[in-house]
Amino acid sequence: MTLGMSDSNFRKPVRKAVFPVAGLGTRFLPATKAIPKELLPVVDRPLIQYAVDEAREAGIEEFVFVTGRGKTAIVEHFDTAYELEATMNGRGKSLDPLEPTRIEPGNLVTVRQQVPMGLGHAVWCARAVVGNEPFAIFLPDELMYGSPGCMAQMMEAYNEVGGNLVSVLEVPKEEVSSYGVIAPGESKGALTEVKGLVEKPKVEEAPSNKIVSGRYILQPEIMGLLASQGKGAGGEIQLTDSMAKLIGEQPFHAVTFNGRRFDCGSKVGFVEATLAIALDREDMGAEVREMAKKMLG
Repeated sequence: MTLGMSDSNFRKPVRKAVFPVAGLGTRFLPATKAIPKELLPVVDRPLIQYAVDEAREAGIEEFVFVTGRGKTAIVEHFDTAYELEATMNGRGKSLDPLEPTRIEPGNLVTVRQQVPMGLGHAVWCARAVVGNEPFAIFLPDELMYGSPGCMAQMMEAYNEVGGNLVSVLEVPKEEVSSYGVIAPGESKGALTEVKGLVEKPKVEEAPSNKIVSGRYILQPEIMGLLASQGKGAGGEIQLTDSMAKLIGEQPFHAVTFNGRRFDCGSKVGFVEATLAIALDREDMGAEVREMAKKMLG
């Protein structure tokens, strides 16, 4: 491990998280015409709620949403719903289901990404709020399911090595060309040194089968790199291009997530997540299993 570089400079606590939620969700039309995709429910929780719950579990205190036009409902979801709560109280109903939707006043910040110019650009839009601190990034489309959560697993690793971290999952080699892939160095348990990052490599050129999966802890220097970076693949400002420049300059590791990832950016992945989580729930798992058996029978 590159422990020599892990000085105290790269070990400040991670208190802030950036959630890029400016996308149009066109794959899910017409459902997303008036409702942000991040609010579509997986069983009974909006997609964004799973990411926020995971962030909270990992000790995140400040939530930065990079939004676009028509996305104000996401902010509403984490606000107090006075009429709803008063009515439920009046009827003697428990407010427990609303508990996870409350973010302390002042701890939710939104910034606008006016033009959809890619993930790197979305992260750069949060620069004023992030300031000179390390921060986490959550891509809510990727529902990371496990206990402890993905970011909690990453925080544990961060406390050990500091610097920059990405979450990775191992996939069959033939699937790597759809993802960002790491070039691995030394490994120790779930931790792997990152020697390089390749975006959507050809199968035969892929440096490993470890794909980057929607969770990051990055040092603030990434913002300066994003600011001066030209457009990359697809005419967008790619986060991977700037992250690659930090390799060798700062500690950089990957954490293999012990859990499951559901790609809720695709319809099939969304259905898979809904079914898997429903089957896993104590309050409904047995019924859903019986129902599925009947349908498949």
